Amino acid sequence: MATFVLLHGSFHAAWNWHKLIPLLEAAGHRAVALDLPAHGKDRTAPRHATLAHCVTTVLDCVAGLDAPVLLVAHSRNGIVISQAAEQAGGRIAGLVYLAAYLVPDGRAMMDYALLDAESLVARNVSPPLDARRAARLLGLFRSGWLRWLLPRLLPASLQTHRLKRAVYREALYHDCPDDITALAEALLESEPNWAGFTPLRLSEEAYGRVPRIYIECLQDRAVTIGLQRRMQRDSGCAQVYSLDSGHSPFFSQPAALARLLELSVECCGR
Repeated sequence: MATFVLLHGSFHAAWNWHKLIPLLEAAGHRAVALDLPAHGKDRTAPRHATLAHCVTTVLDCVAGLDAPVLLVAHSRNGIVISQAAEQAGGRIAGLVYLAAYLVPDGRAMMDYALLDAESLVARNVSPPLDARRAARLLGLFRSGWLRWLLPRLLPASLQTHRLKRAVYREALYHDCPDDITALAEALLESEPNWAGFTPLRLSEEAYGRVPRIYIECLQDRAVTIGLQRRMQRDSGCAQVYSLDSGHSPFFSQPAALARLLELSVECCGR
């Protein structure tokens, strides 16, 4: 039996794993889905939903579990499991990146997001993603004290971004049942900005010792396959699995995803 801690991606919350969790439990595993700060039932103000706060949420969960766990992250929150593995003191058995941002030491999620010219998400957020402004913010976030000051000074309009409702299905759910888009219209929320601009601090001695498994989504229109494979090359993975799916296989192919997670357990020696 393995214990999985499941992290949603941008705009979502723990609810997005509702089809997957029963399949993992039926196979004898334990699965815990988290609401990260400022998502779902968590009422953290967006300006305080930093990478450090997200990592603390994960580590607090892991500390309450009685065995090493596999952290599974979708999309943006690959950055959270990477940083959590650096700080977890050996309690993480493996990291599974589901079409997720796999970012090396010293880089931020936005360094890679700006490379994904074909992403329907990058082209359809509000306020719009301005590449030059994003590059300036990345520079400021690499500058020590400014990283902590900026979220406290900038207006609420710059604290979060949203995906335009008109592209929910095309960008995230094009291969999913119609009721998923209806569910998303009711539940998707704004995404806090600051974790995505924060450079990761990773070492070979901690993060580097944890096996990394990547599950790529071949028809992804949000984090496109070209970017997924660039991140795999830049960081390296113990194993790569492929799903012929869009960005949300936990909705479109939950049984296939559950099988790959079970294979990931074997890859991590659990």
